[in-house]
Amino acid sequence: MTQDRFEQAYAQYKQQSQLQTLHESGIQETANQEQIIAVRKNNEGDIIAFKTNSGRELDYLEALSEAKQGKLACVDVFHRYGREILRSEPDGNKENNLDNLDTF
Repeated sequence: MTQDRFEQAYAQYKQQSQLQTLHESGIQETANQEQIIAVRKNNEGDIIAFKTNSGRELDYLEALSEAKQGKLACVDVFHRYGREILRSEPDGNKENNLDNLDTF
């Protein structure tokens, strides 16, 4: 069955939003972006650090900064709870959510 018009409209909206975000930030997605492959959590289960596919380990503030600069792939910076937080891009795949990644 083909997508109904609501699904098509939403898909178009998401694509336009992503393109607009890239345009506004001046950041183009490139092959040079690193992927986050693992996280470190504190005793409360909060993510406190990230490991990239190149082996670099970033604290939370470093990861936020690099995400804003477009150096990290598939993550977004959100303003919530009065602070900036790092989240994986919504793609419908829960396995690649930051909270579900392997730990290091």
